[in-house]
Amino acid sequence: MVHDAARSPSRLVIRNIGLLLSGDIKQPLLDADTVVAVDGRITAFGKQKEVDCEGATLSIDAMGTAVAPGLIDSHVHPVAGDWTPRQNQLGWIDSCLHGGVTTMISAGEVHTPGRPKDVVGLKAMAIAAQRAFTAFRPGGVKVLAGAPVIEHGMVEEDFKELAAAGVTLLGEVGLGSVKDGETARQMVEWSRKFGMQSTIHTGGPSIPGSGLIDKDVVLAADADVIGHINGGHTALPDEQIVALCENSSRALEIVHNGNERAALLALGTAKDLNQLSRVIVGTDSPAGSGVQPLGILRLISMLSSLGSIPAEVAICFATGNTATMRRLDCGMIALGRAASFVFLDRAQHSPGKTLLESIQRGDLPGIGMVIIDGAVSIQRSRNTPPATKMPEVIKP
Repeated sequence: MVHDAARSPSRLVIRNIGLLLSGDIKQPLLDADTVVAVDGRITAFGKQKEVDCEGATLSIDAMGTAVAPGLIDSHVHPVAGDWTPRQNQLGWIDSCLHGGVTTMISAGEVHTPGRPKDVVGLKAMAIAAQRAFTAFRPGGVKVLAGAPVIEHGMVEEDFKELAAAGVTLLGEVGLGSVKDGETARQMVEWSRKFGMQSTIHTGGPSIPGSGLIDKDVVLAADADVIGHINGGHTALPDEQIVALCENSSRALEIVHNGNERAALLALGTAKDLNQLSRVIVGTDSPAGSGVQPLGILRLISMLSSLGSIPAEVAICFATGNTATMRRLDCGMIALGRAASFVFLDRAQHSPGKTLLESIQRGDLPGIGMVIIDGAVSIQRSRNTPPATKMPEVIKP
């Protein structure tokens, strides 16, 4: 009888890193040029002479490029696989992978044609979405989906049932029939009791059936994430945005498909409060304004260049900050974290002399490679400007 040999562990070694971005806002830059991962988890990083690089099953020469954790989009609206009916577009998730996004978080599958709004139907749809996106990862991208939009008539047992089935998120509070602070808070508390995380819509209505959610409702509901604090698309008045920053301790989510001026106001207020660790970013797509494959990179560049934020800190908004707020195992270069990385360099002919300087000047970086869970998902991005330097896979 022939027995299969035990599978050897996969061992990724990345050498010759020019700049290692940690994703941790407390220490965004690391003094290291080598990263090692085994079976999709980071096991070592540091100077090459200090790290055991032997036995690699996959070896990457970064060629002096920067390596950052894979980017996280904190706010998407998936529906079915890699198709969205919002713009009748195929391949939108794969296209975002070419923008460095390795993880997406659903704020509700609200664009599903005929979306059920009765309690039985909305629970069934959420469980189905959670199951489907757990099993299907376009290009390797992790889509955390199955985010029910709360409706009147839900009771505590419904949240217990959802959590037991594996649902960990609530869709945007306010996109369903529940729009008052008292009811929203009760349901948010039930979801939190069973380990589910919540996001609340902020600002004017975005789709038919949604409505204005102002600061009083947001503060009363006390959801874990103040979704698109800069509006999705219509922002609250300035004083209400400032009040949310000052009177809540929850995550401040800035989105691409929102009001850019309001985004800078929220960012500046968080900076003044010395609370930049609360800032996370998303695209809020697919939406009426389309799909933005480079939306997270554009946000990083905008917030850095116009918000006077060091580029390495702005990158944390899309990596470690979001991972911390969302309780994810990725988003940082740290032992035990998921080995998902994006290789970045200044775009060809950018006036910025370095990657960080080019971002701080408002340019988008070029992406030379994306790795998810220790495996190469793409090499040169088809969507970013071409990078000046490119990493290479080293033949064994």
